[in-house]
Amino acid sequence: MAIGVLALLGFQLVDSAFIARLGTSQLAAQSFTFPLSFLIIGVQVGMGIAIAALISRSLGAGEAARARRLGSLVLLLGAVVIGLLSLALWALQAPIFASLGADASALELIRGYWAPQLLAAWLGAALYFGYSLFRAHGNTRLPGTMMVVTSLVNLVLDPLLIFGVGSWEGLGLPGAAWATAIAFGVGLGVLGWRIGETDWLAREGLLEELRASARPFAGIAGPAMVSQLMPPLAAMLAIAVVASLGEAQVAAWGLASRLETLSLMVVLAMTMSLPPWLGRCYGAGDWAQIHRLMRLALRGIVAWQLLLGLVMAAAAPWVALALSGNPEVRDDLALLIRFLLPSYAALGVCMIVVSAGNALGWPLRAMLMSGARLFIFYLPCLALGAWLGGLLGLAVGAAIGNLMAGLAAWGVLRRILASPRRRPLEEAA
Repeated sequence: MAIGVLALLGFQLVDSAFIARLGTSQLAAQSFTFPLSFLIIGVQVGMGIAIAALISRSLGAGEAARARRLGSLVLLLGAVVIGLLSLALWALQAPIFASLGADASALELIRGYWAPQLLAAWLGAALYFGYSLFRAHGNTRLPGTMMVVTSLVNLVLDPLLIFGVGSWEGLGLPGAAWATAIAFGVGLGVLGWRIGETDWLAREGLLEELRASARPFAGIAGPAMVSQLMPPLAAMLAIAVVASLGEAQVAAWGLASRLETLSLMVVLAMTMSLPPWLGRCYGAGDWAQIHRLMRLALRGIVAWQLLLGLVMAAAAPWVALALSGNPEVRDDLALLIRFLLPSYAALGVCMIVVSAGNALGWPLRAMLMSGARLFIFYLPCLALGAWLGGLLGLAVGAAIGNLMAGLAAWGVLRRILASPRRRPLEEAA
């Protein structure tokens, strides 16, 4: 999964690096779309968390027939929900992007990019639901492999569709979105063929299962979606703060956001692969194994993110040079890298705790922890830092917010796992 996440997030960074060659205006326009793209991802991840948790618990309890019905439901309902959300975001694009600080020239660039980007988001969501089905059944190899395949397809298509070939001038900014859409379409075709070879889906009893599972699904998906939707909301507020500093700062922040997700590849892989394992242990009542898994995950994440963060901070000028040709954007990006990357060790702790909470029947605690990370620690520190010290203050404030969130999450997890109860605390209450 780590290799797959690296490939998936790597091609998103490659997208931004190619777009940066078009100009600062195009890169800033793409940066304005990130919060809404994260909104779609938040909904799909929230649904995927709930279904993966329910399927893995069913398998742990020996209920294979129910697991098949749940697998069919996620593929059908997920595609419908993300499709409706994408249509709504297309219809409301002008007021939303204007409220984020996009001017008339940025809105014009976004208009041509947003439709193919929404199509790519819908195809990516359908692909993600398929990945969730495989992960719930303990197969992380195929999702990881398909992430690599789709990334390679996107890497080949990006320069062709953005800059053109021969006498064809290319599509410019929309070309990046079309490359992603085609890559996800290829991945979806392969994944659909592989799912057809399994017995993980059911055609009968879906309505009955929907009625029976609606409440437990909502109990996990509701808080999980809120937890996943809070980062896009925070990203909207953050980019509004950055927009007050200037266009070059928005472009640098957009590249830093892509670099953030890439640098968190191991954390993201852990949040995908760990919950199904925890869910099976939960279904079997094996809390000793749950304790061992969490200790191992947290130690590995902190060690890896600290090492990676320090190396990236030392190499910040060269990393920024590779990602942007604009000297002003390059200098701002190097500054952000130096302060933000080392702080992701603490951010990774918080993300693992939130992911484990959803898998182990503590969705409300996970939601509250996610909200506290963003709206009590991260955003206030970021905004105060920008007000006091511009971009430097913003970078320092964001790093302090991540550190505070990680320490708080670690304290919450220690109290939860120190409890001798066999049931989640929300259920016991």
